[in-house]
Amino acid sequence: MRRILLFLALAAVVAWGAPAVRAADGKLHLLWLGNSAWRITTPGGKIIVIDPWLTQNPSTPPEYKNLDKIGKMDVIFVTHAHQDHLGDAPALAKKYDAPLWGPAGLDQQLVELGILPANLAPRMGIGGTIQPVGPGVSVTMVHAEHSSELVWKDPATGKEAMYAAGAPVGLIITFENGLRLYHMGDTALFEDMAFYGQYYHPDIVLIPIGGHFTMDPVDAAYAINHWLKPHDVIPMHYGIIPQRKGTPAQFIEALGKTSAKVHDMKPGEEITF
Repeated sequence: MRRILLFLALAAVVAWGAPAVRAADGKLHLLWLGNSAWRITTPGGKIIVIDPWLTQNPSTPPEYKNLDKIGKMDVIFVTHAHQDHLGDAPALAKKYDAPLWGPAGLDQQLVELGILPANLAPRMGIGGTIQPVGPGVSVTMVHAEHSSELVWKDPATGKEAMYAAGAPVGLIITFENGLRLYHMGDTALFEDMAFYGQYYHPDIVLIPIGGHFTMDPVDAAYAINHWLKPHDVIPMHYGIIPQRKGTPAQFIEALGKTSAKVHDMKPGEEITF
């Protein structure tokens, strides 16, 4: 009987189309949802979602555009207020009762504008470290060289306005198995990256390469080879709009001979460490 119930439950998940909830297997799973959006399953089985721009993201696979089907999550992080990063984060926070951690100024605006209740918009700042899903996982906010304006349409008037929304950030996450990941958010080159490489020693770097608004492939390659020196690197935040011309092929060429292994992923693909 128990086996039958388990089979029916699994069948329901498949039929419904939601990503299956993976049991803790001691491995780190990174699912790329396009642009800078990631669904991370920690080695202990916790779900961390970063920069979930999904429903309006042309690169997000269709099965992840339905917020009712994307699957449970324990916590959400947003690196800055631009719509291609904040995206569906407030809606997901309310739907799954998952706190949305962003730069303090962003979360304060989300509360002040009535977009989120205070309990779902906790605040932290650059240099702060939290353990949002238990003692085995720590997340540190670090500087990113970018901007963070919030454009919001007032539902009462239908008019859009721009609001200050704190400083843009990157995220350095240490997992239960000791692996350390650096999600760089949107950023230009800046010399503190050298310090982050020396101090945090990231194993995996998720790096923007599109150019125009962020580093291009040559800048990104310099950061990897000279400053961060990770074991693995995954390019993101390229394509979608004409200005973001950088490509993984250009990034790989600019890296040249390197100690970092490049993973040229496609949206919807998952990699395990």
